[in-house]
Amino acid sequence: MTTEVENFPVFPEGILGPELMDNMRKQAERFGAEFKNGWVERVDLSKRPFKVTITGMGEVETEAIIIATGASAKLLGIPGEKENMGRGVGTCATCDGFFYRGKKVIVVGGGDSAMEEANFLTKFATEVRIVHRRNELRASKIMQDRAKANEKITWSLNKTPVEVISDGNKVTGLKVRDNETGQEEVLEADGIFVAIGHRPNTEFLNGQVETDEMGYIVVKPGTTETNIPGVFACGDVQDHKYRQAITAAGTGCMAVLDCERFLEGSATHDWSKSL
Repeated sequence: MTTEVENFPVFPEGILGPELMDNMRKQAERFGAEFKNGWVERVDLSKRPFKVTITGMGEVETEAIIIATGASAKLLGIPGEKENMGRGVGTCATCDGFFYRGKKVIVVGGGDSAMEEANFLTKFATEVRIVHRRNELRASKIMQDRAKANEKITWSLNKTPVEVISDGNKVTGLKVRDNETGQEEVLEADGIFVAIGHRPNTEFLNGQVETDEMGYIVVKPGTTETNIPGVFACGDVQDHKYRQAITAAGTGCMAVLDCERFLEGSATHDWSKSL
C-alpha cells in the first residue's frame, strides 16, 4: 500500500493511504453502502444471475459484478525469497518498516514505488541500499531526485538479485550478480523489500473475462464494460498505464454509473455489443 498519497485532490499536504481508504469507506456507508468481508473462491459468469462463491457466505447470486481487485506486488522468484517472507523479506515498507529501526535494508526496484519505499525506510534504517538490474532508473525525475538527495540511500545498479541469504532464522543479505562482469557478491542487510511492479489480481476469474497479455482486464474504450454484459472492471485491475489513486477512483465512479445503467436497462445504450 502506498505510504503517503500526495497527488489526490483536496489534500494539499498529502494523506496516508490507509486514512484515505477509511475516509472513502465512511463516506460510502453514509450513503447506504454495506461492506462484507470474505474471500472469493470462484465465480460463474456463464449466465445471469452470476454466481459468486464466498468463504463463510456460500454462493451468492447477482445480476451485475464490478471487479475492483487491483494488482499485487510481483516477487523476484529467487531462492530464499518465499522461505523468508515475513522474516526479513517484504513488499510493504509502511507495514514493516518500523521493525528495521537502526538496521540496514535493501530495496529492489527502479520505479517510483521503489524510490518511495526507500525514502520511507530511511525514517528507521541506518542505511537503505537500492538494487536495480539496470543502470537507468524507471522512476520519475522527482522521485529519483528525492532518493539521490537522501544521504541514507546508497546504490547498487546494473546488478541482478540471485539469492536471499539467511542464517535460518532471519535474513542476513542479498546475493547479486554484476551484469557486466558476472561477478557475484553478497550485500549485507537485515531486511529486503521487493518493489518491482505489480500483477493484476485476475486469477480467480479463470479466464472467463477477457484480459490482455499481461493479465489486465480489457474494457471497452471510454467505459468499464468487459466482454461480458453485466461485468465491469475498474481501478488497477484494468489499468497498467496510469496506476494512480485518482484514476482508480475515477474509473470506480464510472463502473458504478455503468452498472446502474445496465441494471436499469437503459434504452440509450446497446449493452449486447461487447468487445
